[in-house]
Amino acid sequence: MISAQAWADAQRLWDFQQMGHELRPCSVAIGLGSHDLGVADTTADLYHQGMMPLIVFTGATSRTTRDRMPRGEAEHYRERAMELGVPADAILVEPRARNTGENIRFSRALLEEYGAVVSSVLLVSKPYEERRAYATARKLWSEVEWVSASTPMTLADYVESIGDARLVIDMLAGAQQRLMIYPQKGFMNEQLVPEDVAAAFERLRDAGFTSRLVADTAKWK
Repeated sequence: MISAQAWADAQRLWDFQQMGHELRPCSVAIGLGSHDLGVADTTADLYHQGMMPLIVFTGATSRTTRDRMPRGEAEHYRERAMELGVPADAILVEPRARNTGENIRFSRALLEEYGAVVSSVLLVSKPYEERRAYATARKLWSEVEWVSASTPMTLADYVESIGDARLVIDMLAGAQQRLMIYPQKGFMNEQLVPEDVAAAFERLRDAGFTSRLVADTAKWK
């Protein structure tokens, strides 16, 4: 059973991750690979809305995707977007990235090789990683404007779509922990974390929602 306090803390982290950016047309979209094909669905929808002329899907495989996406996250995203009517010539595939930093660096290099002129990027991620992805992108490619996007849904809807409430809360805790410690490692820009958000993370960590925490700092305080 997940306590009412844990649900309240998870909701606080979920709300904090949402950047609340107003979507607008950008030079390109970068869809960050993961287990969640909803990122590809949302990117395709934004393409059909005319939000960008070009898409980069980026991502190799991980322990959570190797069985479901054996050809790589970016390739499965590409296939899904094409099923949804996005033309093949509007999609670039970056198949090597294994973390968010590599997603950004490798996508930038691919776009430069392609000859794309990029002044703004629509960054499409999972809903619970908007802020973490944004902070990473701003650190690694500060010359462009970043607009964060994800599938608009509630925490309850996301839990239902994944089918594993504990896993979702573990992932929320992992995203928040990285947001708090990675700036010190130079991986992302620092984000001001309100005290109630930090406290919510600490309660979830202490309650055992730790499977997605960075291993060497799982006891971080």
